[in-house]
Amino acid sequence: MNKALLVVLLSVTLDAIGIGLIFPILPTLLRELTSTVEISALYGAILAGYSLTLFLFAPALGILSDRFGRRPILLIAMGGAAIDHLVMTLAPNIEILIIGRLIAGMTAASMAVATAYITDITKEKDRAKRFGYLGACFGIGFIIGPVLGGLLGEIWVRAPFLAATFLNLLNFLLALFLLPESRPGKKVEISFSKFNPFSSLRWAFLFVGIRPLLIVYLGFSFVGSIYGTIWVLFTEDRYGWGAAMVGVSLALYGFFSVVSQAGLTGPITRWLGEKRTILFGLKFEISALVLLAFFNQWWVIFVLLPFFALGDVGGPALQSLLTSKISEEQQGKLQGVLMSLASIASIIGPLFFTQVYAPLRAEWPGAIWLVAVVIYVLLLPIIIFGGKIWYRTLSGDEKNAYFTDNEFKNG
Repeated sequence: MNKALLVVLLSVTLDAIGIGLIFPILPTLLRELTSTVEISALYGAILAGYSLTLFLFAPALGILSDRFGRRPILLIAMGGAAIDHLVMTLAPNIEILIIGRLIAGMTAASMAVATAYITDITKEKDRAKRFGYLGACFGIGFIIGPVLGGLLGEIWVRAPFLAATFLNLLNFLLALFLLPESRPGKKVEISFSKFNPFSSLRWAFLFVGIRPLLIVYLGFSFVGSIYGTIWVLFTEDRYGWGAAMVGVSLALYGFFSVVSQAGLTGPITRWLGEKRTILFGLKFEISALVLLAFFNQWWVIFVLLPFFALGDVGGPALQSLLTSKISEEQQGKLQGVLMSLASIASIIGPLFFTQVYAPLRAEWPGAIWLVAVVIYVLLLPIIIFGGKIWYRTLSGDEKNAYFTDNEFKNG
């Protein structure tokens, strides 16, 4: 593994830890700053605001990294994140904290740039494997972060923000001294209209060869939001679990996910190819969701965790397939678009799944997992036949462009 890749992966891990640090103590801090017990609406608004700024700024940072290079944009975002978390550590009122969380969403958009960096330094045939490494680093971060945040929060409720400050500062120093530029910027004209996230989405959907893949990516992200939204409620309703058991289940899932994405994504993709790897992962995740819906025993969850983790190999394969359809000069913009789509899903998904789950809680809480299965089943024809179906809808000129751009390869 080369030095640049190692530094980027370490940076992503530290970033994920920093994000995870905040989750356990944010409700407590909100109660402290507002002097009220009922903070659910405010808490939800802050989470949505974070995702919203991530959506708004991810394409802009991706475009800027295409123009000026990956390294300077990463350095600005990392340095900004360190300052922002220090401000939140010292926030005297709720208004400053909210502004800080919105800025945190802006700086977290640098993940699009980190993903583009990995694309720059990786041959096309190895991208699925390295995107698997990236997902594994997130998994490690989200195992360590919440646990460490909970422990630090017992000492001082603002201590996790202070720890996140030091992690972001460490990230900045690592990039400053150890990270070379992966791709020099190109001198192209940039208009402010290009920073509009909806403009970037329109740009991406103009590439007819990746429209089905973008829909699948959005669908995967949408279903993925169900776990963070419903898992705690479901395990409490069905099994009477408290925070400790929920934490154990999430930590074990994180462990299996790390093993799956870091160790299995590459070999499975080489064996099956990217498209079949996506379907391979879906088979395991759909199976786990169906079993979880119908079996009431608590131990079933722990049996199914490896199945859920095997489902994670599909995400890196899908991302690798998307990068193969776009020119090297626009990888940063593409990654910004993908992060925007994930952000849209993380805004809409929790609202949708909580509304669907509410009437199911009393009689059959497990039915919520079948909703996820239905969405996945609807995506299957797009995964299998998407390119061919879309091709038939095009005009003659568009069909010629489709083949000219070599976007119809692999079906």
